[in-house]
Amino acid sequence: MFTTKLLLFIVPLVISSRIDQDNSSFDSLSPEPKTRFAMLDDVKILANGLLQLGHGLKDFVHKTKGQINDIFQKLNIFDQSFYDLSLQTSEIKEEEKELRRTTYKLQVKNEEVKNMSLELNSKLESLLEEKILLQQKVKYLEEQLTNLIQNQPETPEHPEVTSLKMFVEKQDNSIKDLLQTMEEQYKQLNQQHSQIKEIENQLRRTSIQEPTEISLSSKPRAPRTTPLLQLNEIRNVKHDGIPADCTTIYNRGEHISGMYAIRPSNSQVFHVYCDVISGSPWTLIQHRIDGSQNFNETWENYKYGFGRLDGEFWLGLEKIYSIVKQSNYVLRIELEDWKDNKHYIEYSFYLGNHETNYTLHLVEITGNIPNAIPENKDLVFSTWDHKAKGHFNCPEGYSGGWWWHDECGENNLNGKYNKPRAKSKPERRRGLSWKSQNGRLYSIKSTKMLIHPTDSESFE
Repeated sequence: MFTTKLLLFIVPLVISSRIDQDNSSFDSLSPEPKTRFAMLDDVKILANGLLQLGHGLKDFVHKTKGQINDIFQKLNIFDQSFYDLSLQTSEIKEEEKELRRTTYKLQVKNEEVKNMSLELNSKLESLLEEKILLQQKVKYLEEQLTNLIQNQPETPEHPEVTSLKMFVEKQDNSIKDLLQTMEEQYKQLNQQHSQIKEIENQLRRTSIQEPTEISLSSKPRAPRTTPLLQLNEIRNVKHDGIPADCTTIYNRGEHISGMYAIRPSNSQVFHVYCDVISGSPWTLIQHRIDGSQNFNETWENYKYGFGRLDGEFWLGLEKIYSIVKQSNYVLRIELEDWKDNKHYIEYSFYLGNHETNYTLHLVEITGNIPNAIPENKDLVFSTWDHKAKGHFNCPEGYSGGWWWHDECGENNLNGKYNKPRAKSKPERRRGLSWKSQNGRLYSIKSTKMLIHPTDSESFE
């Protein structure tokens, strides 16, 4: 570009010089015939300009070549880096597959160890019962022998009695040896079980770093045959029995929030999320955080639970009832709005069984949420496919299953998850919302419903 500009500057000068010389010659001299050849000075100026143009072009070519070489070097470096990243990605995928295979094998092995442990426990119990029966028989025979010896001191012991005593002693020794062997095997199995759990936890901590996304539909769907209550990591409690609730687990020394197995009285084993709040264990029965779980579910799923314990879920009315029927419980509701303002309220409450449509009766204890749920009224649980008598329109006008009274209220923590600034008031009413004392309707960002016994005693 510089050389071109120089040429454009030189050429007009040469032409101007020629014109000036011609004009001056007309003024000073008489007209002469024009020469057919360029003057030597003009030729020199033009040659000098062409030479500079050539040098400029040469410098431009060298500079362009250098820039192209730099670009090729950077492309080579990028290609090498991309290739190295591809190799590392392939290695990571292979390691991940191997970890998954190892985890699956360990889980299978763990199940086998559990089954063997249960079988050994059963055999040990049967052997102990047999030992007790044999001891009772031996004691009875000893008493009989003592009576015979006292009544007939000079009579020698009968050979059959002697052989029976020897047989019983031998049998007793065999049982003792077998019990000792089984105890050693049981200890070994427990050690193997602990080692397997430790390896599983290490593998889980390694693989849990991989981000996962769960995309669930928020549209109403047909009833499922089984509820979708899914579990991830489950913390183990001690082997001296399955606890009845989160308080029992906390009293045993487990002070970390997480998922645990419990078995309330007269109930099957199921898993809950124990949330430790200010040194107090609470059982989480409902959680809403991002709208990933559809809460417009059927009566059957609200009865037995749905969702994920590590995300959005509903524990299930039957499971909640099996926990709270053991003692007096407190219900705690935690809400967070879209301005990150947090609120809570606690109730003493009574929950009925399925025959009463899980009727809920509340009495407020403390909190800063006015009119969260109607108090001192029998609230009946209903869904779109199970409408309690006198509550026919609520689940149709308000999405999700909830406790309703004679008329539908504005507070529904199981409604449709609305993003901030929903379109209209009816849309907000059908969604996750609550109505304040001044009549304003608030849209909710996240909710928690938790229960905790009024006393701190365990149910062991």
